[in-house]
Amino acid sequence: MLYLWMGLFAAGIVAVDQWTKFWVVDNIKPMEEIPGIDQIFNLTFFKNDGAAFSMLSGQQWLFAILFAVLTAAVVLDFWKKYMPFSKFERWCIVAVWAGGLGNMIDRVRLGYVIDMIDLSFMEFAVFNVADCFITCGCIALMVSLVFFNRKFWKEEKKK
Repeated sequence: MLYLWMGLFAAGIVAVDQWTKFWVVDNIKPMEEIPGIDQIFNLTFFKNDGAAFSMLSGQQWLFAILFAVLTAAVVLDFWKKYMPFSKFERWCIVAVWAGGLGNMIDRVRLGYVIDMIDLSFMEFAVFNVADCFITCGCIALMVSLVFFNRKFWKEEKKK
């Protein structure tokens, strides 16, 4: 039953991500900026054919391979439970995977990822909803592993 809820959570993340991207494409011209919340963010339609900060621009095949490997690792671990992840950590992994799927859908469909959130209060790359879930999921996973999951760091006792 837990995996059903995780699947619905992932589907929700992908749906919200794709909806926001379709909205941006329909309402904003490329590189046009629309004011969002004053002093916090603006909406800017940016086509990103790379990863974070446009790194590895044009390497769509590499992103597809990495996502396929991530998907295989997640499915295998969730099925066999090789790693001692807590339920919370598994939810974090689902958030990261779903964000990756949202961006992979763009890469396959368009050849680039649609980014739209442009922070006003600091100099930062334009990003999207999927990127938020990837980043927050990774941070929450790392915090949980470092501070709360002692089983993850214990070595097996050799007999």
